Amino acid sequence: MQADYVIVGAGSAGCVLAYRLSADPGTRVLLIEAGGRDRNPLIHIPAGYMKLLDHPTLTWGFKAEADPGVNGREIPYPRGRVLGGSSSINGMIYVRGQPEDFDHWGQLGNRGWNWEGVLPFFKRAENWEGGADEFHGEEGPLLTSKTSDKPELCHKIIEAGTQIGCEYHEDVNHLPPGAGGNIGWVQQTRRGRRRQSAARTYLRAAMKRSNLEIITGALVHRVVLEGKRAVGVEFSRGGQAERAHATREVILSGGAIGSPHILQLSGIGDPEHLARIGVPVSHELRGVGKNLQDHFLARCTAEVKGIPTANEKSRGLPFLGELARYVFAGQGLLTYAASLVCASVKVLEESATPDVQILFANASFAPGPIRKLDVKPGMTGGMWQMRPLSRGYVEAKSSDPRQAPAINPRYLSDETDRRCAIGGLRAVRRLFAAPAVQPYYVGEMLPGAAVQSDDELLDYLRQTGSTVFHATCTCKMGQDPMAVVDDQLRVHGLEGLRVIDASVMPTVTSTNTNAPTIMIAEKGAAAIKASARQRLAA
Repeated sequence: MQADYVIVGAGSAGCVLAYRLSADPGTRVLLIEAGGRDRNPLIHIPAGYMKLLDHPTLTWGFKAEADPGVNGREIPYPRGRVLGGSSSINGMIYVRGQPEDFDHWGQLGNRGWNWEGVLPFFKRAENWEGGADEFHGEEGPLLTSKTSDKPELCHKIIEAGTQIGCEYHEDVNHLPPGAGGNIGWVQQTRRGRRRQSAARTYLRAAMKRSNLEIITGALVHRVVLEGKRAVGVEFSRGGQAERAHATREVILSGGAIGSPHILQLSGIGDPEHLARIGVPVSHELRGVGKNLQDHFLARCTAEVKGIPTANEKSRGLPFLGELARYVFAGQGLLTYAASLVCASVKVLEESATPDVQILFANASFAPGPIRKLDVKPGMTGGMWQMRPLSRGYVEAKSSDPRQAPAINPRYLSDETDRRCAIGGLRAVRRLFAAPAVQPYYVGEMLPGAAVQSDDELLDYLRQTGSTVFHATCTCKMGQDPMAVVDDQLRVHGLEGLRVIDASVMPTVTSTNTNAPTIMIAEKGAAAIKASARQRLAA
């Protein structure tokens, strides 16, 4: 089979690319996805994400390597394996990050990736229910919305945030440069009753086009190179090996785990690593799979009284009432994102801007490995360090594409990260201790009142902390020796090959990563189309 563009991976980025590139009826686009169609109803019910993160067929089932930073635990590392990728299983939070995140990318030498350069692509993607303005778009495919159901306890937390020094922002995606601590309602990739994944918003519209072919259940083995040019990919489906030829470009959109893994299987990477796994070197790029960055999440939970929480609404007759609200009004518990309120706070003296993100939920999980809400009324503050300094890796373990790669974020390997995480837990405690919350506060369940010293808090972090699903930076953009792509997202030293997904971030954004990933794909699609116009003009 043959197409002008062969896109590997139908996650957030791949869906955007398929939509934008196939908009030209004279361009043939092939999209290859390892997972299946997004037919599972839990994908489309917003609160269904709680059942999806360890789903046996809709995720890859990855685990991070055992690591001393987390007391030798092998942390589950969910990544979507379905049309829409992780946008079909995530918590639907649409928060872009601080403007300084992107200005830093530009300062690293990536032209056009500063805040001024990326804002138009955030707006191009978006169909914001509040209408277009300086920061939002309303003509894009991605439906985004405000938090419509605002529980009383969440109002109290926002009041508490202002009491500890955070400024309330009606629009958390309208942050001026240099903004200090702030708190507000999260925005969501949800509209009404349904999750608005990249598959539902971008890909579903593109599926009607005859020049787009989508292949599901297909595992890509490698990029096919002729000299220093990518000409296609090899993949298998149904036990049969196949090849797709790209007349213009191959685009890897497999995410921060999948894209470096495919490059390594193709002989593109660190020669020493490739020698260990028995893959001949096709092109030396030592940064492939290096620089893995992720946000390390730890939770503080407390029991409350005298105020409704999601816990008691999740079972029995109250749940039937919530089900009716969902069916007849498109409101209530089943429309909740992973969090309803977010706060940005500064805990390190040396930080110029807030360095910890706190996501608040008017719910708490019961003890144990099963993701189930507690019986007692509770609340949760989940926090992560916005700009971790710890660096990990993704490495193929062998030349077999069916074997999962080694994944190790090396959480808490940097002293600054340890100080910041400890400070983040203390910040959640300050929020819970504020006057607005105290009338309802019963006591802390996790880490627990007995855990007070820095050493005790660090031990709690190592025992319980986990990924918040923001894997990035493993094919980073830049010009330094460890960079994998340039600022047009072309793989250094090769022709006809780009990487366009969260892996190209030079540094992880401060907050949730799905919105920036979609922006990256919008900007990458524009770069590809500009290259095509230049070829025609030449």
